[in-house]
Amino acid sequence: MCGIAGLCDYTNKSSELILTKMMNSVRHRGPDDSGCSFAHHHAAQIGLGHRRLSIIDISSLGHQPMNYLDYEIIFNGEIYNYADIKKELEQLGYHFKSHSDTEVILIGFHKWGIKVLEKFIGMFAFVLFDKKENKLYLVRDRVGVKPLYYYYQNETFLFASELKAFHAHPGFKKSLNHSSLTTYFQFGYSICPETIFENTYQVNPGHYLEFDIQRKKISETAYWKIEDHYRNKTNLTEPEILHDIESLLTSSANYRMVADVPVGMFLSGGYDSSTVSAILQKNRTEKIKTFTIGFKEDEFNEAPHAKKIAAYLGTDHTEYYCSMDDALKLIPEMPFYFDEPYSDYSSIPTMLVSELARKKVTVALSADGGDELFGGYPKYLNALKYHRLRKFFPNVLASPIREVYDFTSSALLSKTKFIKYKTTSNKLGELIKGQTVIDFARINVQVFEEKSLNNLLLNGNQKQNHLFYDHNFFSQFDPLDQLLLLDFKVFLPDDLLVKIDRSTMRVSLEGREPLLDHRLIEYMGKINAQSKLNYKNKTTKYYLKKIAHKYIPEEMLNRPKMGFTPPLATWMKGPLTEYVMQYMNKDIIESQGLLNYKVVDRIKRDFYELNYVKASKKIWNILMFQMWFDKWMS
Repeated sequence: MCGIAGLCDYTNKSSELILTKMMNSVRHRGPDDSGCSFAHHHAAQIGLGHRRLSIIDISSLGHQPMNYLDYEIIFNGEIYNYADIKKELEQLGYHFKSHSDTEVILIGFHKWGIKVLEKFIGMFAFVLFDKKENKLYLVRDRVGVKPLYYYYQNETFLFASELKAFHAHPGFKKSLNHSSLTTYFQFGYSICPETIFENTYQVNPGHYLEFDIQRKKISETAYWKIEDHYRNKTNLTEPEILHDIESLLTSSANYRMVADVPVGMFLSGGYDSSTVSAILQKNRTEKIKTFTIGFKEDEFNEAPHAKKIAAYLGTDHTEYYCSMDDALKLIPEMPFYFDEPYSDYSSIPTMLVSELARKKVTVALSADGGDELFGGYPKYLNALKYHRLRKFFPNVLASPIREVYDFTSSALLSKTKFIKYKTTSNKLGELIKGQTVIDFARINVQVFEEKSLNNLLLNGNQKQNHLFYDHNFFSQFDPLDQLLLLDFKVFLPDDLLVKIDRSTMRVSLEGREPLLDHRLIEYMGKINAQSKLNYKNKTTKYYLKKIAHKYIPEEMLNRPKMGFTPPLATWMKGPLTEYVMQYMNKDIIESQGLLNYKVVDRIKRDFYELNYVKASKKIWNILMFQMWFDKWMS
């Protein structure tokens, strides 16, 4: 795992010192080694910088940038099956100097060109410089586990693992992208390929960028599309499906244990992480190291469940209970490490469990992707419920609820005693107007509803062009498949994987996701959607649960889903109040000219005076933006 940064500057105003500052801004991603190359190439300056976290072949032979003939590369990630590809290349007559997967990418590219991507099992973001063809290739893994950003304006092309590297270059002009600003306040994160800055983008998961240096032109190509694997369903029997899934889970988990440094596992005690831990521990005499974060508030605390699972499996288990003091220490750091406004508050325990694990291991496996893969979120059942009601009772359902909505959205809501119901009524109104299962999914996860955004943002609710509004794309799929695809293409890469990447990399810990192996994803896409959950019995993750119960007694796992979230409302009423008052005061809000302070003040009163608990998420959303703005835009 590493951090990369680089440039192609036609103005010739860059320097090796600037490149060094760019790559050192992501030093936390790779504290073990650094390297850069900087040269004039035709009409431009080309620079490649690398910070290394040594995981495989920790010797100096793995140093980057790495060269092979006319190719040069900077690489972040892991190719888990690199040994198999290396053996194939050796049989074709190639010779290797190192034991690193980086060299396998280089030589594989020489043999097969860009089609080498089809052979990779792994997570990766790399930039490859083809000096002969005068091209730069920016490549991101299929699911988007590893980040890769780029900026192109005024003949300056920049690229890096994190946006903060761009701030180190004088050619980077930071200007707010108001469309992405709307997206943030609606969902709590930016949606790929956009970022919070204009002219600044992410490489889409499963895509590569080809930058023609001579022509100064960017083209983007999809080399993998998850939806392709949802179109052709399998006719296999349930026993065959369960056998195949378990085999793929085992292969994926074992691949991700390959390292020349200690490896551990995040364990929550839920089905996903427990199943992976069980598979890993099954055929190992050495105890795998597992890590859990707990909370003193029982309704948020999964630590006792994780402890029982760890004891049953016989892992080397470590737990830590998170407090408000822990949160207070982390929150000021979040704008720096997340780069963009980001308001998923489960990032706090994720950062803490990463700190905990880093004391004992350099690599930690997590079970991210399990809900998207196997159909585990309660929101899937909720969205399907709304969708079915709308489909079978369009007029009976909509008419009376719309009357209630229109009434409660009237002038009565301007009076203080009715304010705490306004958010609920806005969401209800949108649900009534929703036509598709994707509409319902979008509305259920919004922080600010679309109507509320018009009031909050002084520039209004900017039009957004992303999958939450692409009904044509989703209409070809089963309703449940629509929900799974939406999360795989938006929520997973733009929220969850951002969280795990920044939280682990903050402490120079490599995070690996065995449930996001593309072979497993492709296979699950071919399975009939309705068999993944039982709508009538409200049962989710049918196949995973069947497999999990082979390893762990059902009574140890079968409990209500909790989620990895802290007691935000309780903390907001405590020491976090100081942050709210500091960053969300009238003078600061009005000086920025972005948010309507009357709306911000009303939300604060909803929470602190009327005790409307759900307003805490809105306050957190605004607070994270304000702290980000203070860090990067002031």
